[in-house]
Amino acid sequence: MTLIRSIPGVRGWMLTAGRSCSVLRVDAKDRLLSAHWGRELSLEQAGALLGVVEGSGSGSGSEGGPGSGDGAHEAAEKPGFGHVGAGGQWPFEDDVEGPLELAAGAAFQFGHAQLAVRFGDGTRDLELVFAGAEVEVGAETEELVLTFVDRHYPLAVESRHRVRSGSPVIERHLVVRHSGDAEDAPIEVLRADSASWTLPPLPDYRLSQVRGRWAAETRLNRSALPYGETVLTSRRGITSHHANPWVMVDDGGASAVHGQVFGCTLAWSGSWQLTVERTPADRVAVAAGFGHEGLVWPLAPGEALTTPVTAGAWTDGGFDAASQAWHTYFLGQVLPHAGDPRPVVYNSWEATGFAISLEGQLALARQAAELGVELFVMDDGWFGGRTSDRAGLGDWWPNPERFPDGLAPLVKGVRELGMDFGLWVEPEMVNADSELYRARPDWVLHQPFRTRSEHRNQMVLNLARKDVAEWVHGWLDRLVAENEIGFLKWDMNRPFSEVGPGAGDEVWRGYVDGLYGILDRLRADHPDLRIESCSGGGGRVDAGILRRVDQVWTSDNTDALDRLAIQDGFAQLYPARVMSAWVTDSPNPHTGRRIPLEFRFHVAMSGVLGIGGDLARWDEGEFATAREMVAQYKRIRPVVQGGIRYALGDAAGDLSGVEYVAADLAEVVVFVYRRERRFAQMERPAVLRGLDPAGRYRDVRSGVVHHGAVLMSRGLPLGLGGGDPVSAVVHLVREG
Repeated sequence: MTLIRSIPGVRGWMLTAGRSCSVLRVDAKDRLLSAHWGRELSLEQAGALLGVVEGSGSGSGSEGGPGSGDGAHEAAEKPGFGHVGAGGQWPFEDDVEGPLELAAGAAFQFGHAQLAVRFGDGTRDLELVFAGAEVEVGAETEELVLTFVDRHYPLAVESRHRVRSGSPVIERHLVVRHSGDAEDAPIEVLRADSASWTLPPLPDYRLSQVRGRWAAETRLNRSALPYGETVLTSRRGITSHHANPWVMVDDGGASAVHGQVFGCTLAWSGSWQLTVERTPADRVAVAAGFGHEGLVWPLAPGEALTTPVTAGAWTDGGFDAASQAWHTYFLGQVLPHAGDPRPVVYNSWEATGFAISLEGQLALARQAAELGVELFVMDDGWFGGRTSDRAGLGDWWPNPERFPDGLAPLVKGVRELGMDFGLWVEPEMVNADSELYRARPDWVLHQPFRTRSEHRNQMVLNLARKDVAEWVHGWLDRLVAENEIGFLKWDMNRPFSEVGPGAGDEVWRGYVDGLYGILDRLRADHPDLRIESCSGGGGRVDAGILRRVDQVWTSDNTDALDRLAIQDGFAQLYPARVMSAWVTDSPNPHTGRRIPLEFRFHVAMSGVLGIGGDLARWDEGEFATAREMVAQYKRIRPVVQGGIRYALGDAAGDLSGVEYVAADLAEVVVFVYRRERRFAQMERPAVLRGLDPAGRYRDVRSGVVHHGAVLMSRGLPLGLGGGDPVSAVVHLVREG
């Protein structure tokens, strides 16, 4: 199937993405506009949308240079998209209907500038003219490259749009190139968002996003979109706990199962900015880009700035369909080793803290193995002088007092117990009290004559420097190779400050490029290595880091009741296969709340199951429950980690849950959580979705057989019993 087609008679293109499509056009003033983003159209319908009438002319849509505007191009100006109307131009406004798809800082463009520059003579306005179009065809992808050049200055801009066969997601980015000669002055790029996503007119607009802080990440927030510019951003150098680089927009009436939802996300793990603009004319566009306000990217002659990918998707089945589309995208186009099941992990941190020893770790490993754990991870405190959080970061060799023979005896012992071995590292950080900092104080982010701020008693190594990035890769490569490390928990525990020295603003971009380079090389050299991204919990979760890691630590908050909201917001975009969730002790170390062990397991089992409690304090009853839960999780893991997700109720409500359905509809896993039962209220059945209505589904535990149609109309009886909080997991298998 041809995914990208030019529209005869006009400089227009139709991009097909699953059941949706995007129709773009370049008008007579060389402005890139969106004529449609939504349900799939035929080429004839797309042409009609642009005002092309039968016999109006034909063309490939890939021709036309600077200033071109023949009759075929102008045919769309009269009755088609972008027409102002009989009244002529609006006072004080440009004559374009709606926001631009390439919103350059230019005359009469008073909204958010997706692309803003400053030329050597101080000129800021861009006058872009269309220079041509090309479609690059790959094995499963097609990419539309629309090139524009400035009318006078040596600047070329490529707007790139990539679609993949069968995928509902469109990927976009910009390439901004200084096309001048050596004697030409540098060009300063003041803003370069990857794309501006233009929504069609809707009756109203509602914004969905996640908000949070440390220990309270990814909590879903839906609100009416105000007029003007709503800016979501991180200025911290990392994705951040406080916001996440994605939004969804609907007309205010969408539900879990009904309504159009438009969404986009940004594949970047540093500072970022999403600008959602609702114009006075009641049109909406979302610009997504790396960096935050005030940063400048200089371009010398011959240099190019390539922005990170932003991905967009339209769905018409409500928020569940939107989330399912994003999950499919991440599993099919983003994650490495997406098909590999994520193992059940035990992490030693909450059991030992910094009080690590070979004997203590082996004792925990033996207990973890008894539970059925598949991966044992030793956390902080194993290296250098790391006996507290005040020292040792940067000195990445086993503490000689704790591990006099290195890590080999521990790794050997863990593997003999039938588990893989993993290790906590924080490669991007250094303590002032470390051999590394004493030798290379210039390696940290700092500015002359300014305090070198410490947060959590640590400073940030400048990965934008090639020598620093090379050093980090070198010790990681040796550590993994010499100790046969199968898994790294890669932590990053503080935001940036005093960014510099040297290239200044370039560090904000170069740091992330350096981080990505280290991870890419490490994965290439050690293809069996698996990595978890952690940043004080969920401080670095995005489509950029997920191209390079296998899962993410969702939050340091392991309180199961709090996790319901955290995990629900996380799952709006990211699939269960990347969502690490631990069972820890009660009372919870963060909240002090007491929660039943089964409830803690059921919440963690809806993602990538881990155990982080102090096993030395668990009694035999807890061990028996844990063994049963781990065994059950392994049986349902293929459905949880690879199935289609449906939300059951409000995660913040008294009764909620999540349902996973296998792609072939042959298995279903239902998790139900009740916070409290008030006023002797009767328990509602859980109405399921996505099943085979003609199928018969057997409850694996009870043996009761349910009809698919009944489960999707009347629901699954729960019978949770008394006591709060209480939970259940039901595994259904289709018979015949």
